[in-house]
Amino acid sequence: MLNTITLARPYAKAAYEFAAGAGQADAWTALLALTASAVEDTVVLEQLGNPELSSEQKVALLAQLSEAADNKDFVNFLHVLGENDRLAILPAVYEAFFEMKEEADRTQVVEVQSAFELSAEQLQTLAAALSKRLDRTVIPQASVNKALLGGLVIRAGDLVIDGSVRGKLDKLAEALKS
Repeated sequence: MLNTITLARPYAKAAYEFAAGAGQADAWTALLALTASAVEDTVVLEQLGNPELSSEQKVALLAQLSEAADNKDFVNFLHVLGENDRLAILPAVYEAFFEMKEEADRTQVVEVQSAFELSAEQLQTLAAALSKRLDRTVIPQASVNKALLGGLVIRAGDLVIDGSVRGKLDKLAEALKS
C-alpha cells in the first residue's frame, strides 16, 4: 500500500496552488487544520469509515465540523477527496500544505525546549538569531522540559541544536566510556 504522505502530496500541491493563486492560503490553512483535527477524532473517523454513508454525507459532515460550508472551493476540494476515498489522509494533506506555505512564505516553526520558562524578550532574541542562521522568518514554539536541567534544545525541521546541560552531560559520559 502507498504511503499516506505519497498519497497526500498531490492533493496538497493542488490545494496550495489554488489557494495561493486565489489569495486564500491563510484561510485554507485554517480550514485544513480544522478538518485534519476532526479526522483524527475517533468518532469522526468511525463515521468516515461507515459504509452506509455516501461520500456526499461524509463531506457534509467534515464541512459542518470545520465550518467550511461558506467556502465552496474548499468544499469542492473535500468532494474530490471524498470521491477518491481519501478523506482519512487529510492530516497528511494539511502537513504537506503547511510545509509548502512555509516554504513560499520563507517562514519556519521552530520547537524550543528549555528547562525553565523563557521570557518574551528571550524568545524574540532567539528567533532573531535563528532567522539569521536559517535565512527565513522563525516562529518559535516554546515548551518547558525539566529533564534538560538547563540550556535549550532547538528543533527546526531536520536541524537539531542541543545546547542543554543534559545533552552535554550525555556527550561527556559517552566520551569517558570510549
